[in-house]
Amino acid sequence: MGVCDVTDNEEHGRTIAYAETAMGQIRALRQPATPRNFEIWYTYATGHNAELNQSINDTLVRAGRLTEQDLSAVYDKHFSAARFCDRVDQVGARIVGEIEHVVTMIEAAIGNSNDFSQSLAGAHREIVTSSDREQLRFIVETLVRATKEVEEANQTLQKRLVDSREEINVLQENLEVVRTESLTDPLTTLANRKFFEESIKTFIDESEKSEAPLSLILTDIDHFKKFNDTYGHLTGDQVLRLVAIALKQNVKGHDVAARYGGEEFVVLLPRTALMAAVTVADNIRRAVMGKELMRRSTGETLGRVTISLGVANWRKGDTVATLLERADACLYAAKHSGRNCVVAETALDDAEVDLEAQVA
Repeated sequence: MGVCDVTDNEEHGRTIAYAETAMGQIRALRQPATPRNFEIWYTYATGHNAELNQSINDTLVRAGRLTEQDLSAVYDKHFSAARFCDRVDQVGARIVGEIEHVVTMIEAAIGNSNDFSQSLAGAHREIVTSSDREQLRFIVETLVRATKEVEEANQTLQKRLVDSREEINVLQENLEVVRTESLTDPLTTLANRKFFEESIKTFIDESEKSEAPLSLILTDIDHFKKFNDTYGHLTGDQVLRLVAIALKQNVKGHDVAARYGGEEFVVLLPRTALMAAVTVADNIRRAVMGKELMRRSTGETLGRVTISLGVANWRKGDTVATLLERADACLYAAKHSGRNCVVAETALDDAEVDLEAQVA
């Protein structure tokens, strides 16, 4: 048996052991054996990503298990970003290669043009000094051949440039797709937190300059954890998609609806006053409550989902943190008001005034 055979067998045995360890973890924690979960646990078994292993170990020590949200967070942090960078690098390398090829073609064309110019200059000198008819014919035929060669080279270059332009256009489209995916939540197809954070900074800057209104809706799903634990993560994902659909149906233009994290969602409403934003929030709440959830596999009716919403409006001098803090306070108030309702910051202001009057 050769050395290569031994190496192959060792590699086979090692990878099978990693795979068995990964499946053992999935069984022990009673998780769905999805490709994503298998990839997480296979990487964990190899020990090649110390940060991933530490993150998983810390969660297991703290909570004794990994929820669907924990697994999604681990995957987004340790796999999705790396794959996004890999895809950007691949497309970028192809663009660089295409540009280098075009530059080489152009340099060759410049060289051909220089050679042709030298041929013309030499022919001009010979024509001026020559009186021999046969020599003149030879000079002309040489120039015709040189001209045809240059024309053919230029036609080849032109075709290659057209092909390269089309290829670069395709690669640019691929980059745009990758960029869009990097800013989109894969489960709900809403904008993700990264896109939201970029957008809110831009909108706040615009409001600072123009003093145009800007409203923020922060919402999460009532009793989502209980629902998830009762019916399973697949049904929980269905609930998240249901809320996402309601958000999409009630935003327009430059509005931004995003998944903020877990069961929390945000909506940015530029050039929208507080009361108009409250109307949008209540329309979203009604849209979610109006849909009855059904388990597709059995046709079982699982009831209705409700959400609570907090609405805040940009104030002069607000930062991202202060605006989010007020929206979060409104959401907290909605939760403690019985859920399935909208609370705007004016209601909080009124409550504070009432409390001050009672104290006085």
